[in-house]
Amino acid sequence: MTGDRNRSAEDMSVNLARHRVAVVVPCYNEEAGIAAVVTGFHKALPGAIVYVYDNNSSDRTAYLARAAGAAVRYEPRQGKGHVVRRMFADVQADIYVLVDGDATYDPASAHSMITRLIEEHLDMVVGVRVVCDEAAYRPGHRTGNRLLGGLVALMFGHVFTDMLSGYRVLSRRFVKSFPVLSDGFEIETELTVHALQLGLPAAEVEAPYYARPGGSNSKLHTWRDGLRILWTIIQLCKSERPLPFFGTIGVVLGVAAIVLAAPIFATYLREGIVPRLPTAVLSTGLMLLAFLSLACGLVLETVTRGRREMKMLAYLGQLAPGDQ
Repeated sequence: MTGDRNRSAEDMSVNLARHRVAVVVPCYNEEAGIAAVVTGFHKALPGAIVYVYDNNSSDRTAYLARAAGAAVRYEPRQGKGHVVRRMFADVQADIYVLVDGDATYDPASAHSMITRLIEEHLDMVVGVRVVCDEAAYRPGHRTGNRLLGGLVALMFGHVFTDMLSGYRVLSRRFVKSFPVLSDGFEIETELTVHALQLGLPAAEVEAPYYARPGGSNSKLHTWRDGLRILWTIIQLCKSERPLPFFGTIGVVLGVAAIVLAAPIFATYLREGIVPRLPTAVLSTGLMLLAFLSLACGLVLETVTRGRREMKMLAYLGQLAPGDQ
């Protein structure tokens, strides 16, 4: 049994040696944890290059990351989405490990996540947070994650257990077909929807989740960023599923028009007159808007289909991790 495990570990090391692995770490004022993150991933993935992208930090984040052996680069536009856009454009690798720089995620879990990605020819493996310290995952964040995840499931038909996890392993074909549009913490939602819309193979692996080290503060604001994520979900639904989005609006407007028009029409049949002319005009206007909304949905559905095909072509232009 021990020999089998040793052979398995040896085979995996050889397998990883065939792939360029990049650990990409977006950072803003993370001097308390960044050295531990860089050191931990160098130990867990000896052949990987750790890239730390400093996002206008006012502390020693860049200095400590460089001292720990990371390749440090800079993104001046503030926001995690901007940083991820820059990382995905600049870094060339076969496998990307996306992780926050706050030392809350377990570097050792990257090995099993990459193994799953390669062996099953997946495009995304999400690290599901297993809380090791109750202070690590605030109740408000946990509740918001479930609510927003449920909304994505309602709109796109499926969702991951931990949709907002910042720990992910991604294939090159995922990264190079992913058009980053968000600016901030909405990026995790956008990554999830990209996988769901293209039907990309994905999986989840449980990973320990720890409290931030002393002196480190979360950049996530529960209400402000929660509302931004909610708005992003609505925007993604409008752009990626326009027919259901505008069709729903059209149905609501159409029902309102019928409710307003029904008594007017009944009076006309009974007495031959049209009472409450303003209400009749409003009802007509609402029905016209309903048909216009439905027409917009039909037109935009065709446009979205073309955009989806372009993303799929970009995706198919890259090799799967297990084939590289």
